Amino acid sequence: MNEEWTAPLIEAGKRFEELSVIVRRGAGAARLTPARSAFAKAASQARAENPWFTENNIADALNGLAEMLRPDSVARWADMHGGLPKRHTAKKIGIIAAGNIPMVAFHDVLCTVVAGHEAVVKLSAQDQRLLPALFALLEAELKGTCFDITWQEGRLGEVDAVIATGSNNTARYFEYYFGKKPHIIRKNRNSVALLNGSETTEELEALSRDIFSYFGMGCRNVSKVYLHESVDFDRLFNALYPYRDIVNHHKYANNYDYYKALWLMNGEDLLDNNFVLLRRTEAIAAPVGVVYFERFTDEDQVRKTLAERREEIQCTVSKTDVPFGKSQSPELWDYADGVDTMAFLMGL
Repeated sequence: MNEEWTAPLIEAGKRFEELSVIVRRGAGAARLTPARSAFAKAASQARAENPWFTENNIADALNGLAEMLRPDSVARWADMHGGLPKRHTAKKIGIIAAGNIPMVAFHDVLCTVVAGHEAVVKLSAQDQRLLPALFALLEAELKGTCFDITWQEGRLGEVDAVIATGSNNTARYFEYYFGKKPHIIRKNRNSVALLNGSETTEELEALSRDIFSYFGMGCRNVSKVYLHESVDFDRLFNALYPYRDIVNHHKYANNYDYYKALWLMNGEDLLDNNFVLLRRTEAIAAPVGVVYFERFTDEDQVRKTLAERREEIQCTVSKTDVPFGKSQSPELWDYADGVDTMAFLMGL
């Protein structure tokens, strides 16, 4: 990567780490620059407008971005793309953002501007405050850095290419409107875990972060667990127990109570520890407050099933795949749906 981006990205990672502390302590805990004060205000507004965006979730998202922009990761990412030279002919890239977890569209916007294009971003109604304040802060604090970003409030308008993230239903509309343009269109995906019975207590406790971070609403959150017959449910429940207070969040509790009542009335066989339901099913995408599971004896057969259902799966957490506790800590090169966003943008 040329020096135009290498140093600013590394410095941005340091800023995100500092911002996470500000969010956890509150804006009044320290004297803030105008840009940091504006971000703290945006975080407060985001929490008020979207109850899923708790103080801890916003801070955790910032820490995840800081980890993503470690110096070694930035260098490796650049090498993977031949140095990521800035394009001379910029194009308008429409980005339709999801809003399931805080600042989830950051990576798409970052890739677009690093590739030398203009990002025209249509933010989700669930997350309209954080990214504009975050990039404004970077422009204010990183001297000489300017991001070519338009935060589009109305219709997306005329663009040269599109990166759109949504549900399986909205993807059909995206295909209809943008199918003739170069595009990346993402649908629903969820993540799974595979436990073969050899996991340590520490690994099972780390798995609980993969399940409960962001209330389980991210595509990289584990919503389905494949359990070898040797796995003891008591060990799993004990590992999940530190997250028991999650049920004190009213929206999470509403989901948990709704599905518990619904399935009990239908005579479903559930496992319940008073803050999360475990339901045996072949489905992968579980609702908030629920983890799906299947038992198995043959890991090779499970791997075959996962390969056949790869279009439904974002990542797999196991001894040999994504490490336990790291599903929500993607690297710069862990592109959503396995589609290389940088290669797409640099090839336009």
